Amino acid sequence: MVVVTRSEGAGLVSQQQGVRDVNAFVDTDRLVDDLKPGYLDLSDRIWGMPELRYREEKSAAAQIEMLEAAGFAVTRNVAGIPTAFVAEAGTGGPVIAFLGEFDALAGLSQEAGVAQKQPLDTGGNGHGCGHNLLGAGAMLAAVATRDHLAAKGVPGRIRYFGCPAEEGGSGKTFMARDGAFAGVDAAFCWHPASFNSVIPANSLANIQVNVRFRGRAAHAAASPELGRSALDALELMSVGVQYLREHMPEKARVHSAITNTGGVSPNVVQDFAEALYLIRSPQLSEVMALFERVSKVARGAALMTETTVEIEVDKACSNLLRNATLDAVMQGEMERIGGSGFDDDDVRFAAEIQNTLQPQDIAAMYHMFGIEQGAETPALAAQVLPAPAKDLALPGSTDVGDVSWQTPVAQVMTACHALGTPLHSWQLVAQGKSGAAHRGMVFAAKTMAGSAVRLFESPELLDRARQEFEAKIRRTPYVCPIDATVDLPFRRTSGH
Repeated sequence: MVVVTRSEGAGLVSQQQGVRDVNAFVDTDRLVDDLKPGYLDLSDRIWGMPELRYREEKSAAAQIEMLEAAGFAVTRNVAGIPTAFVAEAGTGGPVIAFLGEFDALAGLSQEAGVAQKQPLDTGGNGHGCGHNLLGAGAMLAAVATRDHLAAKGVPGRIRYFGCPAEEGGSGKTFMARDGAFAGVDAAFCWHPASFNSVIPANSLANIQVNVRFRGRAAHAAASPELGRSALDALELMSVGVQYLREHMPEKARVHSAITNTGGVSPNVVQDFAEALYLIRSPQLSEVMALFERVSKVARGAALMTETTVEIEVDKACSNLLRNATLDAVMQGEMERIGGSGFDDDDVRFAAEIQNTLQPQDIAAMYHMFGIEQGAETPALAAQVLPAPAKDLALPGSTDVGDVSWQTPVAQVMTACHALGTPLHSWQLVAQGKSGAAHRGMVFAAKTMAGSAVRLFESPELLDRARQEFEAKIRRTPYVCPIDATVDLPFRRTSGH
C-alpha cells in the first residue's frame, strides 16, 4: 500500500507505508492551503453530480478514491448502507472524527454562477444545502490533521465518516443505531451558511412517517355506498392534525406531503391514499408524544371512514446535545484565523444574488443570530461572530444530533454565500461553486483541523469535553429514535 504525504513547495510524494516526511508542514493552516486545490475540485465535481438520499454512489466513490489515495484505510457499507463509509489513518492515542455529507435535494437544479433561476435540468437535483462543500471541507480537515500528527510524531487516529442521506434520510441515525460511532472520543462538523459562527444550538428532534389508508373501490355514482374512501380518510386526518396544532408545544412543527391520492378518476372511490408526515419538537420525548397524538388522529380518521391505516416510520433524528468545551475550542480557532477574506468578485456576485432575495430573508438571518441590523448590510458577512450569550434554537433538524449523543460534537458555520440566502433554494445552488463558497470551505477546514490538533496536543481539553458529555448522558441516556425493527428506507418496497 502507498501512503501519500506532502512537503513544502512540492506536490504529492509517495512513500512506503509507515514512512513519513518529518519535515512536512506542522502548521494546520498551511497544510490546508497546500492541500486545498484537490478538495475544492472534489467539491465542484460533487456539485456537478447531485444525488439524492441513499443513492449517492458517484459522490461516495469520489470521496473514497481521494481518501484511499491519501493513505486512509476505508471501511465500506457501514450499517448496511452502500453509500456510508469510514476512513481512518494514524495509530494510538485518542480518536477524533470529522463528519462529512454529500447528498443533494430534488427539484433544485440550477446553473452555477448565474444570479437568476436557470435550471441545468428541469426538475433535476441540486446541492441546495451545500453538502458538496460540507463533505469535501471535512475531508480536507481530516487529511491536514493526519499530516500534522505524522509530522509532529503525535499519536492519534483520524476518522472521516462518509454520511449519506442527511436530507430526509437520517443516515447518521441509522449509523448510530448500528454502533458506527463507538470508540470516537470527539467529533467535528461544519455547515455552509451566511455567517461565521460556532453553532451552540439546539436543533429540533424529528420523526418522519408514512401514513397509508386502504379502503374499498366502487363506482362513485352507481354504488357509492359500497365504497370506503381512503382519500376521505386522508383528508380527515389532515383536518384533525390542523386542529391538533393549537394544542402542540410552541416550538413543535408538523409538516405533511400527500404522496398518493389514489388515482385521477373522480368517478372511482379511491381505495388507497398515502401521506408523509414530518413531526418535530425541541426534545425527542416531545416528538414521540406528539407522534402518538398524530397516530391517534390517523386511527380516528380510519375509524370514521371504515378504512384501515398503516403507519410506517421512515426515519428520525435526535436533538443536538451541546458541548460547551468543544464550542469554546472552535470559537478560539475561528477567532485566531479571523475569517476567510472575500475579494471584489465574491462581493459583486453576492450582491447580485441578494437582489433576487426578499429584504425579510436578510432580516430573518440577522434575527436568528440576535444581531442588530444596521443601515448598511454587507452582501457577505466576513466577520467572526462572538459566542452567543445563550443557546440558539435552530428551526431545523439534523442527524448530527444522534452523533452528539454518542460522543462530544461541535460544529461551525462559515460564510459561503450571500447574506440572507435561504437554504434549499436555487440561489444557494447557484453559489455552490463560487469563490466565496470555496473560501468559506477552506476557513471551515482550518477551523476544524486546528480544533482537532488542540485536542490531540492538550489532553486536558479532551478530558473536559468527555466529562461534560458523560454528565449529560448520565442524566438522560441515549435512546435511538429509530427502532431496531425499522428497515433502511432504500430496502423498503412501495406501500401500495
